[in-house]
Parts: sequence; structure tokens; C-alpha cells
Amino acid sequence: MFVFTQVLFTFILYKSTHSVSKYTISSVQKNIIIVSNYNLEAELKKHFGFDSFKGTQKAVIESLLAGNNTFVIMPTGGGKSLTYQLPALMMDGTAIIISPLIALMKNQVDTIRGLSTTEGVAHVLNSSLSKGEIETVKQDIRSGVTKMLFVAPESLTKEEYVEFLKSVPVSFCAIDEAHCISEWGHDFRPEYRNIRSIIDRIANIPIIALTATATPKVQEDIQKNLGMSDAKVFKSSFNRPNLYYEIRPKVDVEKEIIKFIKAHSHQSGIIYCLSRKKVEELTELLQINGISSAPYHAGLDAKTRAKNQDAFLMEDVDVIVATIAFGMGIDKPDVRFVIHHDIPKSLESYYQETGRAGRDGGDGHCLAFYSYKDIEKMEKFLVGKPLSEQEIGGALLQDVVAYAETSMSRRKYLLHYFGEEFDEVNGEGADMDDNSRHPKEKHEAAKELKTIIDVIDKTSQTFRSKELTNILIGKVSSAIKGLKVDTKPFFGCGAAHDDKYWMALLRQALVSGYLRKEIEQYGVVKITEKGRDFVKNGTSFMMTEDHNYEDLEQEINIRQKQPGAVDDVLLGFLRDLRKKESKRIGIPPFAMFQDASLEDMALRYPISQEEMKTIFGVGEGKAKKYGNPFIKFIADYVEENDILRPDDLIVRSVVNKSGLKVYIIQNTDRKIPLEDIASSKGLEMNELISEIESIVYSGTKVNIDYQINEILDEEQQEEIKDYFMTAEKDTIKDAMAEFGGDYEEEELRLMRIKFISDVAN
Repeated sequence: MFVFTQVLFTFILYKSTHSVSKYTISSVQKNIIIVSNYNLEAELKKHFGFDSFKGTQKAVIESLLAGNNTFVIMPTGGGKSLTYQLPALMMDGTAIIISPLIALMKNQVDTIRGLSTTEGVAHVLNSSLSKGEIETVKQDIRSGVTKMLFVAPESLTKEEYVEFLKSVPVSFCAIDEAHCISEWGHDFRPEYRNIRSIIDRIANIPIIALTATATPKVQEDIQKNLGMSDAKVFKSSFNRPNLYYEIRPKVDVEKEIIKFIKAHSHQSGIIYCLSRKKVEELTELLQINGISSAPYHAGLDAKTRAKNQDAFLMEDVDVIVATIAFGMGIDKPDVRFVIHHDIPKSLESYYQETGRAGRDGGDGHCLAFYSYKDIEKMEKFLVGKPLSEQEIGGALLQDVVAYAETSMSRRKYLLHYFGEEFDEVNGEGADMDDNSRHPKEKHEAAKELKTIIDVIDKTSQTFRSKELTNILIGKVSSAIKGLKVDTKPFFGCGAAHDDKYWMALLRQALVSGYLRKEIEQYGVVKITEKGRDFVKNGTSFMMTEDHNYEDLEQEINIRQKQPGAVDDVLLGFLRDLRKKESKRIGIPPFAMFQDASLEDMALRYPISQEEMKTIFGVGEGKAKKYGNPFIKFIADYVEENDILRPDDLIVRSVVNKSGLKVYIIQNTDRKIPLEDIASSKGLEMNELISEIESIVYSGTKVNIDYQINEILDEEQQEEIKDYFMTAEKDTIKDAMAEFGGDYEEEELRLMRIKFISDVAN
């Protein structure tokens, strides 16, 4: 009786408020009125100002308006939100939009309110609202003003909200980020598992579930859990041809990131890190290197998070450094790059996060830094969790490894993961990844592929990739020993190649369709019909070996440790200039700049005060006091000789948090004995003296007269000062030889500190 009364009331309300409407009532179904004779293009233009729909948008909306359960798999930037926003604006009642993040909800509510003259057209309902605000939301819903109500799944568990929603007309329920339902999807949220039962309590209404990332397994899981196996499924292509995918080895990653951003100055970008600590550290590093950036993670208070997000949207900052808490549903179309400081836990996460670049159709660069050590860390985090969670997490991580290490088209690999085929030669965006632009040579591997298929067949298709490679190279594991495979004649039949070779071939065979992974069995490899046919008739299979990032990391580290090529001509000029300037000022050349500082200048060509401050042994004080003649000389030299300066930018370091430099200066100013300063910081005396030397050679004064006066009289001090004033070099070895053992090494070092501080700084 209640259902009939509600429908009748809605019908009467509809007729009274739409007397000149172009809609006609065609049927009553599932507690909602189905309308026909509408012009969707006109509605799209009216509400959003667009002339036409993208992709499957129109078909999705028609399905929902017809009262069908609808499942939408559409990549980020494909226009998912519009497929429920437009029907909500057209239909009577309020649409319930379930979304996982407050940031996402706020962003969408602001967008919808911007399209309407009515402030209450969209609301958020959650525990952050005051009682007065909650009552305003309820009143707007009762009066029919609110067309969209955004709620988190946790809010729907509150009995008072459920009872309220049961009492008002509800048009449909949209479940955004529906992959959160599946344990096989990224960002799994247990609360999502209860959505179906709660919706059933509210009303018998259609559901539209939406996600930007769903493998076939995740898709099946979502539909099963939501009880919508009858849903009309709309799956758009996952191909984002405007995005360029690149993986680099994780070596000197902060410097690489700064270099990349400097080359993309004033462009919007997002950097993802796995930990809050890394977000904070990297943000600070970017800021001191002149990059406009802000942090975003769950550890910040809500006000700061909202402020930083708005600053990014309003382009007050160029770069957001964030954990995965940032970006879900962020409506910023002109993000030009997405950087992963740490590789994500799954390819679904990677795909969704990279999908925040280039949503306006313009170019987007997706750069990720990869090291297998990070994978090993994440595997350790799985230890102690339920076995099924370990198995799922491990399988997802190995898919990430496979993507990062593959030498085949990254686009083809990624799309295959989501169940979509891609032509890596003629497909749209075929050259938009590092492997496609810089391909490795291929070689014939038909014989080896048949060997793999034969081993899989002879082991009854019971092993995963890692065990299969162990069988091929003859390495015994507990799983292999348990089934006595190590006693079989084919055990070790592939020992001519290493495990990396066989893993690369296995992955390429999977992507090519000769093999498949059985997801329900956590990645057991099976033979396809195509694979069996290849054994009988195949004559050729061309493969490339995977990237070996561990070897590449070692190679880069070795290369970076080798000294660069100092410009000997410039170095000679700089020594002459130092001699001339030191004579003009009346100090020894070494007191102005040490030889190591001149060599660094001849390597890096500093042409500004900022760059001069980063030269070895040159701090802000010394750069200001002595730097200008050197900067001008180097700038003229670079221009006259048409020198291309090194591309490696000079990254300024974050000040040491221990504040050792400040601590030393403050305590020497207070005349604290050096022995006590060293002891308080756990330093040996010679270590403390080295720290003080570093401070004064960078141009900062340090007053240690009180310490020297305790060990040397005035005459001794004057004798040592005179020596340093006329010496060509400031080495302690030369000073020791000059004085023939009259002074201890520590005494001479302290006097050298006093000399440099008094004369040069």
C-alpha cells in the first residue's frame, strides 16, 4: 500500500509541476516513474552546456532512465560522473550517490551547484555536519530541491539516515568507485560490502555502479556482491592514447623528480608516495628548490587538506605531493604529469592514478620510479595478514613487477591486464611509452615457448609463474619438492637460460594469448587453445628480454661516483682570478675559495648567486662576499665559448633536522667548551673540528677565541696567523712541517678556523 501511495503522490507531484513538460509517463517500475519522449541532447545542453555526449554516455543514461541496473566501466576522464548527474537532474526524487572520499564529494557538490541556480541542488550528508546543517539537508530533500545526495558508505549504516531516506522519494542509487567492493580491486573498503542490503531497506530502486578500473575478476566480484548480475554493462576502452608511460630505475629519485618538474615548469602535476613521511620530506625538498608545491595525506587536518586541494585546483600551487588519499574524482582536467615516487601496490591503482593526467585530451606524462626493493618491502607488510589476503596482495604485486620490468609495449600490457586487446603497431597511442619509443632487439624463441607449454602440460597446469621458472632452471622449492617434480626428466630442461629470461618469455606468452592466469587460484598458469595450436603448428615467436633494473641501478650508481670532466681551461682562469681578487682584498687565495670549490665551479658553471651557493664549500655568506666576479667571469666564458651547461640540475638539500650547524654556532657564541659540545652530540673532538671547518669554509663566522686562548698565548697565535697569511696552501701537513713539531695538529686546525673566520668571512 505504501509503495502505491508513494508512486501516486510522485505522479501527482510530477503532473502538477510539469504541466508544459515534454515528458510523458510510459510506465511505473521499481518505485520510480519511467519517462519517455525526452531529448537527451537538449537536456545535456541545458544543464551542462555540451552539444554532444562522449562514448557510451548516452546509452548509459538511457539504460538508467529506463529503470535498469547499470554497470559502467569507464576510464578516468571518460565522463562517468555525467552518466548519473544528468539523470538525477531529470528525474523526480533524490539520487543517492555513494562515494568513498569527502574530498571527492565536496568537489562534485561544488561542480553541480555551479551548474544550478539552486544552492541545495546537491548536498553531502555525513558526520562532519552540525545538527542545523543536517536539518537543512533533510528539508531540501523533503521539498524536492535536492537532486543529488552524496554519502559515504559508513554514513548509510546510521539508522537515522536510513529511516529518513525511506520516507522520501529516491530516484536511484549510484555507487562511485565501485571497485572498492572487491578484495581483488585496489582501495578495498569492507563497508562497501554492506551497500546492497542497505539499499534494499531504503527502496526498490535501480543501481548504477561505476568504476575506472576493473579487471574481469573485479567486474564479476562487483556484480555478484551488488546482486546485479542482470545489469546492463557498458565498458569503454581503457586506452588513453594521450598519456605517455615511462618507468625509470629508482636511483637518485629526488634529483630526477626535481629535474623533471623544472623541465615542465608552471604545469600542474601530482606526485604519489606510499608514506606520509615521504610526502612531507619531498614537499619540503621541492619548496626549497623553488617548486610551488603542497602536501596532501590523511595525517593532515581536514582544513589543511581542503586548503591544499583548493590551492592546487585554483593553480596557486603547481604540484601536489600526496598519498593515494588524494585525487579520487578530482576534477582538474589540465594535470600534465603524474609521478610515482614509489611504485603502487596494484596495476589498478597505477592506472587510476595515472589517469588523472591529461583529462582535457592534452598530453600527460606518467613517470614511475621502480626498484624491486620496494616490492620486497610491500611483501613484508603482507606477512601476518590472513592467507587469502596475502595471496591476493602477492598476486597483485607480481603483476606490478611484470608491468615495470617488461620490455614490450606498456600500453599493450596494461590494456591486456584489463581484458582489452591492443595493436601495438597501428593502435592509437602506439608509440606513447618508453619501450615503444626505445625498443629492444627481439630474437626467435619459438622453441623455448614450446618448452614452457610442454612443462606446464606435464605438471598438470598446477604451478604459478615463479615455480614454473624454477622447474625450467632446475631450482628446488618446497612446492616443487612436495609434488616430486624435481625427480622428473624435464626438471631443469631450460637451464641454458636464467630465471629472468624464462619469466620474460612467460609474461609475453600470457599477453600474446598462448597462456592465461587462473585468477581464482591466485595466478596458476594454464594453456589456452591458441597455445596448444602453437605447439602443433607454430614456427615463430619473437621475444625481448625484460629490463633488469637491479643491474641498471648498479651501473648508474657506479657512473655517478666517477668524477665528471672538469674544464681545465676554465679552472686555470679561475685560479688566476682568485689570485687577483685575493691580492686586491688582502687575504690568501685559499681563504677566499678552496681548490675543491674552484674545481666544482669548473665542472658545473654557476652563473647566479643561487647556483654559486650550491658549489662545494661555498655558503650564502661566501657567495655574497666573493662570488660576483667569479659568476660574471663564468657567465661570459660560457657565452663566448658556446658551452652547453650540464643538464643535471643542482638540488639544494633540506637542512639537517638535527640542527648541528646551528647548535655549534649557538654554543660557541655562549663560549661552551668544545669538549662539552662534542660530548653532547656524541662526536669525537676531531669530528667536531671538521664540522666547524665546514661551517667557516662556507663563509660563516665562528668565534672560538675563548677555546684558543686556553691553549695558546697571544704570541703563539700571532706566529701561526702570520704563517697562514703568507702561505700558498692551507694544508695542516705543510703547517706541521713549517713549525717542526712546535704545535699539535689540533692547535693548528683551531687556529686555521680562527684565521679563516676572522680574515675571510
